[in-house]
Amino acid sequence: MSDAGRKLRGISGEQAIRAFQRIGYSVARSRGSHVILEHTERKALVIPRHGSLRPGLLLARVKDAGLTPEEFADLL
Repeated sequence: MSDAGRKLRGISGEQAIRAFQRIGYSVARSRGSHVILEHTERKALVIPRHGSLRPGLLLARVKDAGLTPEEFADLL
């Protein structure tokens, strides 16, 4: 596992949603256990509300938001 993946272990969907909200994302809607976050200048994100997100999935969402794993970790 990459160093970036290790930094993103054990983060819940709720923690990720709150971190993305700190950079301007807002909850657009929710469907089942997934939340759709929207931002005026960034790509929309779909975050599952699960206990612990898989590091690969979270890393992909972090990159979609235009952040580095380190920048995201600072938002937690």
